Amino acid sequence: MFKKALKKIVIGSPFETIARRIFGRTFTISAEYWEKRYKTGGNSGAGSYGRLANFKAEVLNEFVARKEISSVIEFGSGDGNQLKLAKYPIYTGVDISMTAVEQCRKHYAGDTNKSFLTLSEYDGRQGQLSLSLDVIYHLVEDEAFINYMATLFDAAERYVIIYSSNWDEQPASQHVRHRKFVDWASANRPCFNLVSHIPNRFSFDARNPDNSSFADFYIFEMNEKSV
Repeated sequence: MFKKALKKIVIGSPFETIARRIFGRTFTISAEYWEKRYKTGGNSGAGSYGRLANFKAEVLNEFVARKEISSVIEFGSGDGNQLKLAKYPIYTGVDISMTAVEQCRKHYAGDTNKSFLTLSEYDGRQGQLSLSLDVIYHLVEDEAFINYMATLFDAAERYVIIYSSNWDEQPASQHVRHRKFVDWASANRPCFNLVSHIPNRFSFDARNPDNSSFADFYIFEMNEKSV
């Protein structure tokens, strides 16, 4: 059922080329999982709530203020709960789930500084900061990962911040696959330098999985020769 619904959203639409450029020909497993999750009342996961959400907001808000970031674009904006804690002058959220995007549009309808796009609507726009939070280890398909990373970095005018695990491991579940993405960035986007690694304040604890995480912050900056 969801596969057919996704085809109506993306496959065969005028925006199919953009969708496939970002997520590749095998993006449907990840796409179907998240559309189904949001459509049946699910959320973006424990990482966007509670003390993990507060930790992420603390790091990101401090960075945006210190670097005087004027625009942020996020790939994988989800249900928008993390965004409630954000202090971004201008924000664009892009997500593969139409249900999640519609929810965010309704919730932030009165905020003209925030806009939300489905994957099929993404038009190549950029932000001073390109953001990826708890997304990369959910890209179980190789082609989806490669194209997502390329789009994430190409959307950055100056900085990329990624919050994720950073080691290689075969799929642990239907929607989790850890990847050493820093190596990909070094090999494929050498114009960006990894300038900071911020370990998670609440490193993963199997006894308390909903309030801990294996994700750390990795901050990339475009080198001066590329600016």
